[in-house]
Amino acid sequence: MPGRFSFKHLLGWDRHPGHDHNSQWWHESRQRLLPSYTHESVESAIPAPNVTKVALRLRHLIEECVPCELEEEQITRPHSRIITKKVVQAAKEAGGSEHRACVVYCLLVNKRWWKHQALVELWDADLHRVRAVACEVIAKAIIEGEDDMPYLLHAVLLKRYSIMVGGRATPPSNVIEKAVDMHALRVIASSGYQKCISYLWRGWLVQDEDDPASFVDYKAKDDVSFLAHLDPDRMRAPMYQNAAQMMFSIIYLGLYTGAINTVNPGGDVDVVEALLYIFTLGFIFDEVTKFWKAGYHILGFWNAFNNLLYGLLTVSLVLRFIAFSHASHDPDGLRHHYNTLSYNFLAVSAPMFWIRLLLYLDSYRFFGAMLVVLKVMMKESIIFFALLFVIIIGFLQSFIGLDYADDQVAGDMAFIIKSMANALMQAPDFSGFDKFQHPFGLILYYCFTFIVMVILLNVLIALYNSAYEDIYDNANDEFLALFSQKTMQFVRAPDENVFIPPFNLIEVFVLAIPLEWWMDKKRYGRLNDIVMGIIYSPLLLVAAYFETRTARDIRVNRSRGDEDDDTVEEWEQMAGEVDFEADGWNKHVDSAKPNVEEEAAVLEVRKLHSEVEKLKEMIEQLQQAVGPGQGNGSQSKEGAL
Repeated sequence: MPGRFSFKHLLGWDRHPGHDHNSQWWHESRQRLLPSYTHESVESAIPAPNVTKVALRLRHLIEECVPCELEEEQITRPHSRIITKKVVQAAKEAGGSEHRACVVYCLLVNKRWWKHQALVELWDADLHRVRAVACEVIAKAIIEGEDDMPYLLHAVLLKRYSIMVGGRATPPSNVIEKAVDMHALRVIASSGYQKCISYLWRGWLVQDEDDPASFVDYKAKDDVSFLAHLDPDRMRAPMYQNAAQMMFSIIYLGLYTGAINTVNPGGDVDVVEALLYIFTLGFIFDEVTKFWKAGYHILGFWNAFNNLLYGLLTVSLVLRFIAFSHASHDPDGLRHHYNTLSYNFLAVSAPMFWIRLLLYLDSYRFFGAMLVVLKVMMKESIIFFALLFVIIIGFLQSFIGLDYADDQVAGDMAFIIKSMANALMQAPDFSGFDKFQHPFGLILYYCFTFIVMVILLNVLIALYNSAYEDIYDNANDEFLALFSQKTMQFVRAPDENVFIPPFNLIEVFVLAIPLEWWMDKKRYGRLNDIVMGIIYSPLLLVAAYFETRTARDIRVNRSRGDEDDDTVEEWEQMAGEVDFEADGWNKHVDSAKPNVEEEAAVLEVRKLHSEVEKLKEMIEQLQQAVGPGQGNGSQSKEGAL
């Protein structure tokens, strides 16, 4: 099965020696959140050369449709005159009847090409960015215009495809993954894409055991039997993994609260503290495993945040062990000293424990949009801190030089750093700088305060304001992108058998290390299922109850001919009892509705054109009616002469 946890894989014994890690496509493929397969075991659903040809056809189409630099609004507006229905239809036909399933994937490939070209050709960057936007607009139109939902989900969005780069096929990926990795908001926000994400989140679409490149429907989703849903494999569904992680995070916070509020003066470790450090060990092992399998590309803000928290807890535990190495009645009081220091490190990590809860609440829109804003703000802060670092180093060197020139001893380093930090926190203290070679020290501190408080901090505020506006102007799409990314983190999880920390310690030290290397694969898998069934039994019972209720709703929907996830809203309850055609309401609506597909000026010009055509016809008819009479009159005059 794909993505199976392997102790040999963890040690790196099964790595392929011939990969070119320096190529561009390799680095892009490694930027995935957590790959659930190795690309040697998965092949493209369509041969990579054919997919590349389709991508090149689409590139030519977009070059012709967007021949010059245009306003982005002209591309993205509804009923655009640039991306018309004919253009979308031509894009659909780029793959022909055999390869039409890879068209959306190829459009995302073209988007990546155009974005890369915008970076290397700055003189045409705006043109290339507009073409990249056109790729997204066309892809979204194709996804939302597809009526065959099974074909859309299984062939267009979830099948994996590759292109040729440098004479080799790139690692296969699907549209769901590629859109998340490229942050293609328009594609992610399309209805078909979100339906696929919803099915993946609920576990209605699962990876095929025999073909890791394909996803299949969960067969028991319409089974109303309670026992049918008591399956440990259901823990692979992202919804249940997220619920389990949230539950363990709350327990982790409870253990920390109990440990910090029950200080042991003698330095002994009680049960609550022992469980806290066991949880921490499980989380640390999980982070190390992810880094080992996916590389440094997986590192992000939350990984750094969690690693800092686990580092503080590890230091606290090490200090506790050092305290144990001294006797309880040590005359020097070293046991008490190290024990107090251990609790100090434990106490300062309290804010991080509570902030860590946000990591598991981002599936709710309120917290999700807020976290996106914070993430973008952190990225924008890099500019501020880069400038601040250079300025601080320059002024610090000046102050040290002035201090050294005064008494040949640079002994005021602590005072200088504290004063510069106060200025950064908008609480400058000008007293004390008179002794730095007056008036040079005071002038320098005034300059530093002005640059930091007036210029740099306002630059930071402007960057934060821009990030806030950019995200909240597009908050819905940003939240959908965040939710899709979270779903793909679970779908790409490396373990076939889901052991969420701290249960991963059971998997590694109780199952994988002592048993996997010699036990038959089938028996080992069965043993994993038994262990998972035991440790997750409370969650599986709750999940089976809700899935049984959902199965009844699915059967009702299918009896009406609706989608499995359909819900009957208030305005739909009596819709079948109303016939707008029979009562003449459709005619009133047709006469009243505006034409939103065409601009008013275009409609007026067309109306004028039709009137001119009518006028021409009237003139021609008049000429035909008058012409024969004039001819008869002239002939009679000639006869009289």
